[in-house]
Amino acid sequence: MSSIHLCLISVSDEGLSNITLSDEETMDPELSPGLFQGDMALTNDFYNFWRVGLKFDIFPDKLWKNGVVPYTISPLYEPSELVTILKAIKLINFMSCVRLVPWDGNAKDYLLIWPIKYPKGCWSFVGRYGGAQILSLQPPDNKGPNCLGTEGRAIHELMHALGVFHEQSRWDRDKFVKIHMDNIIPQFKANFDKQSLDNTTYSFEYDYDSIMHYGRFFFSKKKGKPTITPKQPNVKGIGQRKAMSKGDCMKLNDLYGCYKTPAKRRKYYNICNFMGL
Repeated sequence: MSSIHLCLISVSDEGLSNITLSDEETMDPELSPGLFQGDMALTNDFYNFWRVGLKFDIFPDKLWKNGVVPYTISPLYEPSELVTILKAIKLINFMSCVRLVPWDGNAKDYLLIWPIKYPKGCWSFVGRYGGAQILSLQPPDNKGPNCLGTEGRAIHELMHALGVFHEQSRWDRDKFVKIHMDNIIPQFKANFDKQSLDNTTYSFEYDYDSIMHYGRFFFSKKKGKPTITPKQPNVKGIGQRKAMSKGDCMKLNDLYGCYKTPAKRRKYYNICNFMGL
């Protein structure tokens, strides 16, 4: 898939094959592509702005127009895998005013959900890229469930496609987590960069439970060595790939203007509080 301009691959396939990740028997499919922060493909211009932090009012074209996201799903998926993907889509549609809708064959911009082989894994472009936009979800194999054990990883990548970055990249993250740089695989240290306060704002508190947060051992160079740990007391775990947290849900609704009327604000706040982890 080199023709779709995966311009930020920083580690060769050969280099990746020699890496063993912490608690995992095999490489996590969200990390394996070697893209920006493991699972994001960005254009050069987008990446340059990201390096100093990014506001979507700088790139308004990266948000999907009117919150409508056409999609089509590869026929290569097994029925059970298709059900998992559709469940992720239905949950996002229910918990936000974003509307992921089947592609009608005419819309210029749409998500192409496909089990990409090169680079394989779970990955997405960030926001609306334009045209047929790949979102890769690797199906289960004899080594494990990969991206489709549950709907959680599909939701994570769909959130990227909607324009949401990783939670631990926030400018204020150092108040909430400690990054153990000595434990990180050297090639991936840049994946723990954070955004600039000058160009980013947040309406919600730091979210340890976010589906967009790294886990404790992501990119660890040795089993049992954490790369990221919480600073706040009574935080048992960080990151998960089960479902949107309350914060994820509220952030997505805020990003797409779902709170424009008091009635909609009440509706989506209640949904986020009731259904979010």
